[in-house]
Amino acid sequence: MSDATGVHTDYLHFLIENRELPELSEICATMPAWEIVDAFDEIPTRDAAVLFRLLDKTKAIEIFDDLDTAAQADLVAELSDAKVSEVFAGLEPDEQARLLDELPARVAKRLMAAMTAEDHGQVTKLLGYPRDSVGRTMEPAVYAKEHETVDQVLHRIRSHHASLEALAEIPVVSDVLVLVGKLNPIDLLRSDGDREAAELMESDPPYAYTSDDAETVARRVLDSGDLLFPVVDTEKRLVGVFPIGDAAALDKRAVDEDSARAGGSEPLRRPYLLTPVATVAKSRVVWLLVLAISAVLTVQVLEIFEETLSQVVALALFIPLLTGIGGNTGSQAATTVTRALSLGNVRKRDFMKVAFKELRTGFLLGIALGALAFTVASLVYGVGIGTVVGLTIILNCPIAATVGGLVPLVAQACKVDPAVFSTPFISTFCDATGLLLYFTVAITVLGL
Repeated sequence: MSDATGVHTDYLHFLIENRELPELSEICATMPAWEIVDAFDEIPTRDAAVLFRLLDKTKAIEIFDDLDTAAQADLVAELSDAKVSEVFAGLEPDEQARLLDELPARVAKRLMAAMTAEDHGQVTKLLGYPRDSVGRTMEPAVYAKEHETVDQVLHRIRSHHASLEALAEIPVVSDVLVLVGKLNPIDLLRSDGDREAAELMESDPPYAYTSDDAETVARRVLDSGDLLFPVVDTEKRLVGVFPIGDAAALDKRAVDEDSARAGGSEPLRRPYLLTPVATVAKSRVVWLLVLAISAVLTVQVLEIFEETLSQVVALALFIPLLTGIGGNTGSQAATTVTRALSLGNVRKRDFMKVAFKELRTGFLLGIALGALAFTVASLVYGVGIGTVVGLTIILNCPIAATVGGLVPLVAQACKVDPAVFSTPFISTFCDATGLLLYFTVAITVLGL
C-alpha cells in the first residue's frame, strides 16, 4: 500500500472511531474503489462495516465483489439484512454460491429467501455441484449456435449481462447445445453479418466437465493460455464457462493454502494483523498435536534401545542428524509429487513408477550423504560409529523418499488434500523408522 493510502487508512480509522460520518462519507465518495478495498485489509471488520454502509449501491457492489470470500463473509456478519441483500443481489451467481458456502446456515438461508426466482434457480444449480468442482465456480455462458449468423450471435452477446471475462471467447454449440467449437470475438466483429458461426469457429476446443476438480482445471487453463474453458456435462452439453481470471484467483488461493500447510499451519482467512490471536493459535494447534504424537513414538523407540545407547553414548549425538535427513528427504519427494499431481503429470495409476523413481533417487542421495557422514563421523568418533551413521543414511534415504513420493498418491486416492496429509505423516513415519533402522544397524555393526 502506498504512503498516501496509508494516511487515508489512518484517517478513516480516526473518523470511524469519532463517528465523524458526514466527513467520512465525503471522503469515501472521492476514493477510488481499489483504495477502499485496500483499506478494508487494514481496519477491523466492524470499522469496515461502518465504512461500507456509507457507500452508494453501485460502488458498494463493485468493492464487495473485489474482496476475497472470507472478507465478504465477515462483512456480511456485521451488516444489516437490507444492506446485505442489496449488495448480494448485485453479485454474479458463482460469487453468490461461493459466499453462501462461507456464511453460517442461518445467514445463508436469509439471503436465499430474499433472492428473485431466477437468481435463486441459478445459484441452487451451482450449489448442486460438488464443493470443489469447476461446476461450483463456473460462470453463465454466452454461446453461439453453429448455424447462426454473425449478426444473430452479436445480438445475443449484446442482450446478455455477462462479465467481460466470460466474453473473451464464445463457445459454439449444436442445436442440442453440444460443444463443437469456439469463436474469437474479434473475428465476429470483423466478419460479414450473414456469415455462419461454423465458418469462423475453431473446432475441438479444450473443455472441462462440471465434476472436474476446480484446482486442477485452473492449472490447465493457466498452462494452456486459453482465455476460458467451456464447462460441459457428461453428454458434452455446454453449461457454463471458466475464465482465466477465475483460474488465476483460484490457483493463488490453492498455492497460499499449500504454502501454509507445508509450514505446519492452516491458512488464515484474513490479513495477519487483523486475525484474532485465538484464530492464529487454532490454525497451528492441530499440526503441533500431530508432531507431539510423532515425538511420543520417537521416545518409545529410544526407550526400547535405551540399553544400546548406554553402551555407546556417542550414538545419541547423531539422532537429530538422521531424523532430519530422513524427514527432509521424504518432504522433498512429497512436494515434488504433489506438484506433479496438481499439473496432471502424475496419476494414481503411476504408483509403481513413482515408487521406483523415488527409490533410485533416494539411493543416490543416500550414497552422497552417507559417504560424507561416514568420513566426518569416522574422523571424530572412529570407523565403527562412522560406518553405522553412513550405512543408516544410505538405507534410510531410499525408504524416506519412496514413502514421501507415495503419500500424496495415497492421499489423493483417499480424497484427502495431499498438502494436508503429507507433512505430518512423513514426519511421524521417518522419525520412527529412521531410529529403528539406526539402532538395528548399530547393533549389527558394533555387535552390541
